[in-house]
Amino acid sequence: MYEILNIIFTLTVVGGLLWAYVTYLSDKGDKLKEIDSGICPKCKQPTIELKNRKGGGCSGTRMDEYLCTNCGYTDSFHVDGGSCGSGGCRI
Repeated sequence: MYEILNIIFTLTVVGGLLWAYVTYLSDKGDKLKEIDSGICPKCKQPTIELKNRKGGGCSGTRMDEYLCTNCGYTDSFHVDGGSCGSGGCRI
């Protein structure tokens, strides 16, 4: 009996953690879409700017940091840098 309860508890915890992670990634993706269109996700004003860009080489990801000059919102995103053949090394 305790084994079944332990399995149910474990599956519930793992399912909850997976749901939270998927929700986090979805929210982060929605924020990046707004930023790509030039709008701050927090204050909804077109005052978002690229603060810093750190590259990971031709085939790696790069980290883009954004700052809103209106409300002070900051966030960073790891995005695909592309490949050398696709012009991903160019900034």
